Amino acid sequence: MIKDHEQVDIFIGVDVGKSNHHAVAIDRNGKKLLDRALPQDEAKLRSIIKAVAGKGTVLLVVDQPSTIGALPVADAQAEGIMVGYLPGLAMRRIADLHPGEAKTDARDAAIIAEAARTLPHTLRSIVLADEQAAELSMLCGFDDDLAKQATATSNRIRGLLTQVHPALERVVGKHLDHPAMAELLVKYPTPEKLHRAGQNRVAMLLSRHAPRAGKSWAAEVFTALGEQTVVVAGTNAAGIVLPQLAAMLKQLRAAREDILAQIEALVEAHPLHEVLTSMPAVGVRTEARLITEVAGKEFKTAGHLASYAGLAPVTWRSGTSIRGDHPSKKGNKALKRAFFLSAFAALKDPLSRAYYDRKRAEGKRHNQALIALSRRRCDVLFAMLRDGTFYEAPAAKTA
Repeated sequence: MIKDHEQVDIFIGVDVGKSNHHAVAIDRNGKKLLDRALPQDEAKLRSIIKAVAGKGTVLLVVDQPSTIGALPVADAQAEGIMVGYLPGLAMRRIADLHPGEAKTDARDAAIIAEAARTLPHTLRSIVLADEQAAELSMLCGFDDDLAKQATATSNRIRGLLTQVHPALERVVGKHLDHPAMAELLVKYPTPEKLHRAGQNRVAMLLSRHAPRAGKSWAAEVFTALGEQTVVVAGTNAAGIVLPQLAAMLKQLRAAREDILAQIEALVEAHPLHEVLTSMPAVGVRTEARLITEVAGKEFKTAGHLASYAGLAPVTWRSGTSIRGDHPSKKGNKALKRAFFLSAFAALKDPLSRAYYDRKRAEGKRHNQALIALSRRRCDVLFAMLRDGTFYEAPAAKTA
Protein backbone atom coordinates (compact mmCIF):
# COMPACT_ATOMS: atom_id res chain seq x y z
CA MET A 1 0.00 0.00 0.00
CA ILE A 2 1.32 3.45 -0.96
CA LYS A 3 1.24 6.09 1.76
CA ASP A 4 -0.19 9.56 0.98
CA HIS A 5 -1.99 8.25 -2.11
CA GLU A 6 -4.64 10.92 -1.66
CA GLN A 7 -2.08 13.67 -2.19
CA VAL A 8 -0.89 12.34 -5.56
CA ASP A 9 -1.80 14.48 -8.58
CA ILE A 10 -0.18 12.52 -11.42
CA PHE A 11 0.18 8.77 -11.85
CA ILE A 12 2.85 7.41 -14.18
CA GLY A 13 2.64 3.77 -15.25
CA VAL A 14 5.85 2.34 -16.71
CA ASP A 15 6.01 -0.95 -18.57
CA VAL A 16 9.74 -1.68 -18.37
CA GLY A 17 11.82 -3.33 -21.07
CA LYS A 18 15.42 -4.19 -21.85
CA SER A 19 16.25 -1.30 -24.13
CA ASN A 20 13.10 0.83 -24.00
CA HIS A 21 10.29 1.41 -21.53
CA HIS A 22 6.84 2.80 -22.20
CA ALA A 23 5.26 5.37 -19.91
CA VAL A 24 1.70 6.62 -19.61
CA ALA A 25 0.90 9.50 -17.23
CA ILE A 26 -2.64 10.40 -16.15
CA ASP A 27 -3.98 12.93 -13.66
CA ARG A 28 -6.37 12.21 -10.81
CA ASN A 29 -9.36 12.60 -13.15
CA GLY A 30 -7.97 10.03 -15.60
CA LYS A 31 -6.90 12.53 -18.26
CA LYS A 32 -3.87 11.31 -20.22
CA LEU A 33 -0.87 13.64 -19.94
CA LEU A 34 1.89 11.49 -21.42
CA ASP A 35 2.07 8.42 -23.65
CA ARG A 36 5.49 7.69 -25.09
CA ALA A 37 8.45 5.34 -25.18
CA LEU A 38 11.30 5.98 -22.76
CA PRO A 39 14.87 4.97 -23.56
CA GLN A 40 16.97 3.05 -21.04
CA ASP A 41 19.07 6.18 -20.57
CA GLU A 42 19.47 8.09 -17.29
CA ALA A 43 19.62 11.63 -18.71
CA LYS A 44 16.54 11.21 -20.91
CA LEU A 45 14.60 9.39 -18.22
CA ARG A 46 15.25 12.10 -15.66
CA SER A 47 14.37 14.91 -18.08
CA ILE A 48 10.98 13.35 -18.83
CA ILE A 49 10.33 12.65 -15.14
CA LYS A 50 11.21 16.27 -14.26
CA ALA A 51 8.86 17.60 -16.92
CA VAL A 52 5.93 15.65 -15.49
CA ALA A 53 6.91 16.31 -11.88
CA GLY A 54 6.54 20.05 -12.43
CA LYS A 55 2.77 19.61 -12.74
CA GLY A 56 2.15 18.27 -9.25
CA THR A 57 2.86 15.43 -6.85
CA VAL A 58 3.84 12.34 -8.84
CA LEU A 59 3.64 8.60 -8.18
CA LEU A 60 5.62 6.39 -10.58
CA VAL A 61 4.59 2.72 -10.70
CA VAL A 62 6.53 -0.03 -12.47
CA ASP A 63 5.76 -3.67 -13.13
CA GLN A 64 9.31 -4.83 -12.35
CA PRO A 65 11.33 -2.86 -9.77
CA SER A 66 14.63 -4.72 -10.12
CA THR A 67 16.90 -5.88 -12.99
CA ILE A 68 15.68 -4.07 -16.13
CA GLY A 69 13.45 -1.75 -14.08
CA ALA A 70 16.14 -0.66 -11.62
CA LEU A 71 17.27 2.44 -13.56
CA PRO A 72 13.87 4.22 -13.86
CA VAL A 73 13.18 3.43 -10.19
CA ALA A 74 16.55 4.87 -9.14
CA ASP A 75 16.04 7.97 -11.32
CA ALA A 76 12.61 8.62 -9.84
CA GLN A 77 13.88 8.18 -6.29
CA ALA A 78 16.78 10.54 -7.03
CA GLU A 79 14.24 13.17 -8.09
CA GLY A 80 12.31 12.70 -4.83
CA ILE A 81 9.32 11.07 -6.53
CA MET A 82 7.26 8.36 -4.86
CA VAL A 83 7.74 4.96 -6.46
CA GLY A 84 5.43 1.96 -6.35
CA TYR A 85 5.36 -1.59 -7.68
CA LEU A 86 2.43 -3.45 -9.22
CA PRO A 87 3.00 -7.24 -8.92
CA GLY A 88 2.78 -9.20 -12.15
CA LEU A 89 -0.15 -11.39 -11.07
CA ALA A 90 -2.21 -8.36 -10.05
CA MET A 91 -1.24 -6.68 -13.32
CA ARG A 92 -2.54 -9.56 -15.42
CA ARG A 93 -5.79 -9.85 -13.46
CA ILE A 94 -6.44 -6.12 -13.82
CA ALA A 95 -5.63 -6.35 -17.54
CA ASP A 96 -8.40 -8.95 -17.95
CA LEU A 97 -10.91 -6.34 -16.77
CA HIS A 98 -9.98 -3.94 -19.59
CA PRO A 99 -11.47 -4.33 -23.08
CA GLY A 100 -9.36 -5.86 -25.82
CA GLU A 101 -6.95 -8.76 -25.96
CA ALA A 102 -3.91 -6.96 -27.40
CA LYS A 103 -0.63 -7.21 -25.50
CA THR A 104 1.38 -4.04 -26.14
CA ASP A 105 3.73 -1.95 -24.04
CA ALA A 106 1.48 1.10 -24.40
CA ARG A 107 -1.61 -0.82 -23.21
CA ASP A 108 0.25 -2.35 -20.27
CA ALA A 109 1.61 1.05 -19.21
CA ALA A 110 -1.89 2.56 -19.38
CA ILE A 111 -3.26 -0.30 -17.25
CA ILE A 112 -0.50 0.22 -14.66
CA ALA A 113 -1.25 3.96 -14.50
CA GLU A 114 -4.99 3.36 -14.14
CA ALA A 115 -4.41 0.78 -11.41
CA ALA A 116 -2.18 3.27 -9.59
CA ARG A 117 -5.00 5.84 -9.75
CA THR A 118 -8.00 3.69 -8.86
CA LEU A 119 -6.64 0.59 -7.06
CA PRO A 120 -4.02 1.77 -4.55
CA HIS A 121 -4.42 -1.39 -2.46
CA THR A 122 -2.86 -3.44 -5.28
CA LEU A 123 0.39 -1.47 -5.14
CA ARG A 124 3.50 -2.20 -3.11
CA SER A 125 5.83 0.49 -1.90
CA ILE A 126 9.50 0.53 -2.93
CA VAL A 127 11.81 1.90 -0.28
CA LEU A 128 15.28 3.22 -0.98
CA ALA A 129 17.50 0.19 -1.42
CA ASP A 130 19.84 -0.51 1.47
CA GLU A 131 23.33 -1.06 0.06
CA GLN A 132 23.93 -4.17 2.16
CA ALA A 133 20.53 -5.64 1.26
CA ALA A 134 21.11 -4.93 -2.44
CA GLU A 135 24.50 -6.66 -2.35
CA LEU A 136 23.08 -9.59 -0.40
CA SER A 137 20.22 -9.95 -2.88
CA MET A 138 22.64 -10.19 -5.79
CA LEU A 139 24.96 -12.62 -4.00
CA CYS A 140 22.08 -14.82 -2.82
CA GLY A 141 20.69 -14.97 -6.34
CA PHE A 142 24.09 -16.02 -7.68
CA ASP A 143 24.43 -18.59 -4.90
CA ASP A 144 21.04 -20.06 -5.88
CA ASP A 145 22.21 -20.31 -9.49
CA LEU A 146 25.40 -22.07 -8.42
CA ALA A 147 23.42 -24.49 -6.26
CA LYS A 148 21.15 -25.40 -9.20
CA GLN A 149 24.14 -25.95 -11.48
CA ALA A 150 25.88 -28.09 -8.85
CA THR A 151 22.76 -30.22 -8.42
CA ALA A 152 22.38 -30.65 -12.18
CA THR A 153 26.07 -31.60 -12.53
CA SER A 154 25.85 -34.08 -9.67
CA ASN A 155 22.76 -35.68 -11.21
CA ARG A 156 24.51 -35.91 -14.57
CA ILE A 157 27.46 -37.69 -12.96
CA ARG A 158 25.19 -40.18 -11.24
CA GLY A 159 23.29 -40.76 -14.46
CA LEU A 160 26.46 -41.60 -16.39
CA LEU A 161 27.73 -43.90 -13.64
CA THR A 162 24.38 -45.69 -13.55
CA GLN A 163 24.62 -46.22 -17.30
CA VAL A 164 28.12 -47.73 -17.33
CA HIS A 165 28.41 -49.33 -13.87
CA PRO A 166 25.32 -49.32 -11.59
CA ALA A 167 27.11 -50.97 -8.66
CA LEU A 168 29.83 -48.31 -8.69
CA GLU A 169 27.20 -45.57 -8.80
CA ARG A 170 25.55 -46.93 -5.67
CA VAL A 171 28.83 -46.38 -3.79
CA VAL A 172 30.10 -43.18 -5.38
CA GLY A 173 26.68 -41.53 -5.69
CA LYS A 174 25.96 -42.09 -2.01
CA HIS A 175 29.01 -40.01 -1.06
CA LEU A 176 29.13 -37.62 -4.01
CA ASP A 177 28.41 -34.65 -1.75
CA HIS A 178 31.87 -35.16 -0.25
CA PRO A 179 34.81 -33.54 -2.13
CA ALA A 180 36.74 -36.83 -1.98
CA MET A 181 34.48 -38.51 -4.55
CA ALA A 182 34.85 -35.64 -7.01
CA GLU A 183 38.62 -35.96 -6.68
CA LEU A 184 38.36 -39.71 -7.29
CA LEU A 185 36.36 -39.22 -10.51
CA VAL A 186 38.75 -36.56 -11.79
CA LYS A 187 41.67 -38.97 -11.56
CA TYR A 188 40.05 -42.41 -12.02
CA PRO A 189 36.75 -41.91 -13.87
CA THR A 190 36.27 -45.45 -15.26
CA PRO A 191 36.22 -48.95 -13.74
CA GLU A 192 39.31 -49.84 -15.80
CA LYS A 193 41.36 -46.95 -14.41
CA LEU A 194 40.23 -47.78 -10.88
CA HIS A 195 41.37 -51.41 -11.34
CA ARG A 196 44.74 -50.25 -12.65
CA ALA A 197 45.27 -47.88 -9.75
CA GLY A 198 44.56 -50.55 -7.16
CA GLN A 199 42.77 -50.34 -3.84
CA ASN A 200 45.75 -49.01 -1.88
CA ARG A 201 46.33 -46.07 -4.21
CA VAL A 202 42.60 -45.25 -4.30
CA ALA A 203 42.48 -45.43 -0.49
CA MET A 204 45.41 -43.00 -0.25
CA LEU A 205 43.67 -40.55 -2.58
CA LEU A 206 40.38 -40.72 -0.70
CA SER A 207 42.08 -40.52 2.70
CA ARG A 208 43.74 -37.20 1.76
CA HIS A 209 40.27 -35.64 1.50
CA ALA A 210 38.36 -37.92 3.90
CA PRO A 211 40.87 -39.17 6.54
CA ARG A 212 38.35 -41.14 8.58
CA ALA A 213 36.34 -42.75 5.78
CA GLY A 214 38.90 -43.01 2.96
CA LYS A 215 39.91 -46.65 3.49
CA SER A 216 36.37 -47.91 4.04
CA TRP A 217 35.12 -46.06 0.93
CA ALA A 218 37.95 -47.55 -1.14
CA ALA A 219 36.94 -51.02 0.05
CA GLU A 220 33.32 -50.32 -0.95
CA VAL A 221 34.44 -49.10 -4.38
CA PHE A 222 36.41 -52.25 -5.12
CA THR A 223 33.65 -54.49 -3.80
CA ALA A 224 31.31 -52.76 -6.25
CA LEU A 225 33.81 -53.16 -9.09
CA GLY A 226 33.81 -56.91 -8.50
CA GLU A 227 30.06 -57.08 -9.05
CA GLN A 228 30.30 -56.33 -12.79
CA THR A 229 32.64 -58.02 -15.29
CA VAL A 230 31.23 -56.78 -18.62
CA VAL A 231 32.11 -53.43 -20.18
CA VAL A 232 29.00 -51.48 -21.15
CA ALA A 233 28.91 -49.58 -24.46
CA GLY A 234 29.76 -45.93 -23.90
CA THR A 235 32.20 -46.52 -21.04
CA ASN A 236 35.10 -44.95 -22.95
CA ALA A 237 33.06 -41.81 -23.68
CA ALA A 238 32.01 -41.67 -20.03
CA GLY A 239 35.73 -41.70 -19.17
CA ILE A 240 36.07 -38.45 -21.13
CA VAL A 241 32.95 -36.75 -19.76
CA LEU A 242 33.07 -37.80 -16.09
CA PRO A 243 36.38 -36.12 -15.11
CA GLN A 244 35.22 -32.86 -16.68
CA LEU A 245 31.89 -33.03 -14.86
CA ALA A 246 33.69 -33.80 -11.59
CA ALA A 247 36.01 -30.83 -12.15
CA MET A 248 32.97 -28.62 -12.81
CA LEU A 249 31.39 -29.87 -9.60
CA LYS A 250 34.55 -28.99 -7.66
CA GLN A 251 34.62 -25.53 -9.21
CA LEU A 252 30.96 -24.86 -8.46
CA ARG A 253 31.38 -25.91 -4.84
CA ALA A 254 34.48 -23.73 -4.48
CA ALA A 255 32.56 -20.79 -5.94
CA ARG A 256 29.73 -21.35 -3.46
CA GLU A 257 32.23 -21.33 -0.60
CA ASP A 258 33.67 -18.02 -1.82
CA ILE A 259 30.21 -16.48 -2.17
CA LEU A 260 29.21 -17.80 1.27
CA ALA A 261 32.23 -16.07 2.83
CA GLN A 262 31.21 -12.77 1.25
CA ILE A 263 27.58 -13.23 2.32
CA GLU A 264 28.73 -14.02 5.85
CA ALA A 265 30.79 -10.82 6.01
CA LEU A 266 27.80 -8.75 4.89
CA VAL A 267 25.27 -10.30 7.27
CA GLU A 268 27.64 -9.96 10.23
CA ALA A 269 27.92 -6.24 9.50
CA HIS A 270 24.14 -5.79 9.23
CA PRO A 271 22.31 -4.16 12.21
CA LEU A 272 19.86 -7.08 12.42
CA HIS A 273 22.57 -9.74 12.60
CA GLU A 274 22.44 -10.39 16.35
CA VAL A 275 18.65 -10.27 16.43
CA LEU A 276 18.20 -12.79 13.63
CA THR A 277 20.89 -15.22 14.74
CA SER A 278 19.47 -15.33 18.25
CA MET A 279 16.73 -17.58 16.85
CA PRO A 280 17.72 -21.27 16.69
CA ALA A 281 18.61 -22.70 13.25
CA VAL A 282 19.08 -19.36 11.52
CA GLY A 283 22.31 -19.79 9.56
CA VAL A 284 24.15 -17.49 7.19
CA ARG A 285 22.07 -18.20 4.09
CA THR A 286 18.77 -18.06 5.99
CA GLU A 287 19.78 -14.79 7.64
CA ALA A 288 20.74 -13.32 4.26
CA ARG A 289 17.35 -14.24 2.81
CA LEU A 290 15.51 -12.73 5.78
CA ILE A 291 17.44 -9.49 5.35
CA THR A 292 16.82 -9.27 1.61
CA GLU A 293 13.17 -10.35 1.65
CA VAL A 294 11.82 -9.01 4.98
CA ALA A 295 14.00 -6.17 6.30
CA GLY A 296 12.82 -2.77 5.12
CA LYS A 297 9.30 -3.94 4.28
CA GLU A 298 6.25 -3.05 6.35
CA PHE A 299 3.88 -5.73 7.62
CA LYS A 300 0.98 -4.76 9.86
CA THR A 301 0.63 -8.16 11.52
CA ALA A 302 2.35 -11.51 11.68
CA GLY A 303 -0.40 -12.80 9.41
CA HIS A 304 0.59 -10.32 6.71
CA LEU A 305 4.19 -11.53 6.87
CA ALA A 306 3.06 -15.17 6.76
CA SER A 307 0.86 -14.43 3.74
CA TYR A 308 3.75 -12.67 1.99
CA ALA A 309 5.92 -15.74 2.61
CA GLY A 310 3.22 -18.13 1.37
CA LEU A 311 2.86 -19.75 4.81
CA ALA A 312 -0.73 -18.67 5.52
CA PRO A 313 -3.37 -21.32 4.64
CA VAL A 314 -5.94 -20.54 1.95
CA THR A 315 -9.62 -21.38 2.52
CA TRP A 316 -11.46 -23.02 -0.37
CA ARG A 317 -15.23 -23.24 -0.07
CA SER A 318 -17.96 -23.90 -2.59
CA GLY A 319 -21.32 -24.56 -1.00
CA THR A 320 -21.10 -27.84 0.84
CA SER A 321 -18.97 -29.71 -1.69
CA ILE A 322 -15.53 -28.27 -1.02
CA ARG A 323 -14.37 -27.10 2.38
CA GLY A 324 -11.12 -26.79 4.23
CA ASP A 325 -7.86 -24.92 4.35
CA HIS A 326 -5.06 -25.67 1.91
CA PRO A 327 -1.41 -24.61 1.65
CA SER A 328 -0.87 -21.45 -0.38
CA LYS A 329 0.86 -21.80 -3.75
CA LYS A 330 1.65 -18.09 -3.89
CA GLY A 331 3.88 -15.81 -1.89
CA ASN A 332 7.61 -15.14 -1.94
CA LYS A 333 9.13 -18.48 -2.96
CA ALA A 334 12.67 -17.66 -1.79
CA LEU A 335 11.42 -16.57 1.64
CA LYS A 336 9.13 -19.60 1.99
CA ARG A 337 12.02 -21.92 1.14
CA ALA A 338 14.25 -20.17 3.70
CA PHE A 339 11.62 -20.60 6.43
CA PHE A 340 11.02 -24.23 5.46
CA LEU A 341 14.69 -25.24 5.46
CA SER A 342 15.28 -23.33 8.69
CA ALA A 343 12.36 -25.15 10.31
CA PHE A 344 13.83 -28.47 9.19
CA ALA A 345 17.18 -27.53 10.76
CA ALA A 346 15.34 -26.41 13.91
CA LEU A 347 14.19 -29.96 14.62
CA LYS A 348 17.39 -30.28 16.65
CA ASP A 349 16.00 -27.63 19.01
CA PRO A 350 13.96 -29.37 21.77
CA LEU A 351 11.09 -26.84 21.71
CA SER A 352 10.79 -26.91 17.93
CA ARG A 353 10.98 -30.69 17.95
CA ALA A 354 8.23 -30.92 20.54
CA TYR A 355 5.98 -28.68 18.43
CA TYR A 356 6.74 -30.76 15.31
CA ASP A 357 6.00 -34.02 17.17
CA ARG A 358 2.73 -32.57 18.44
CA LYS A 359 1.64 -31.74 14.90
CA ARG A 360 2.62 -35.22 13.74
CA ALA A 361 0.55 -36.69 16.55
CA GLU A 362 -2.41 -34.66 15.27
CA GLY A 363 -2.17 -36.58 11.99
CA LYS A 364 -0.20 -34.11 9.87
CA ARG A 365 2.32 -35.38 7.36
CA HIS A 366 6.02 -34.46 7.57
CA ASN A 367 5.81 -31.49 5.19
CA GLN A 368 2.59 -30.23 6.77
CA ALA A 369 4.16 -30.32 10.22
CA LEU A 370 7.23 -28.46 8.92
CA ILE A 371 5.04 -25.78 7.32
CA ALA A 372 3.19 -25.40 10.63
CA LEU A 373 6.53 -25.02 12.40
CA SER A 374 7.66 -22.53 9.73
CA ARG A 375 4.52 -20.45 10.37
CA ARG A 376 5.15 -20.49 14.09
CA ARG A 377 8.75 -19.34 13.59
CA CYS A 378 7.50 -16.67 11.17
CA ASP A 379 5.22 -15.27 13.89
CA VAL A 380 8.12 -15.21 16.35
CA LEU A 381 10.37 -13.49 13.82
CA PHE A 382 7.72 -10.82 13.20
CA ALA A 383 7.60 -10.03 16.93
CA MET A 384 11.39 -9.93 17.13
CA LEU A 385 11.66 -7.48 14.21
CA ARG A 386 8.74 -5.39 15.43
CA ASP A 387 10.16 -4.97 18.94
CA GLY A 388 13.86 -5.20 18.07
CA THR A 389 14.34 -7.92 20.68
CA PHE A 390 16.37 -11.12 20.78
CA TYR A 391 14.77 -14.54 20.68
CA GLU A 392 13.65 -15.87 24.06
CA ALA A 393 12.61 -19.48 24.53
CA PRO A 394 9.13 -19.70 26.09
CA ALA A 395 9.13 -20.67 29.73
CA ALA A 396 8.02 -24.20 30.54
CA LYS A 397 4.40 -24.43 31.66
CA THR A 398 3.85 -25.45 35.26
CA ALA A 399 1.01 -27.59 36.51
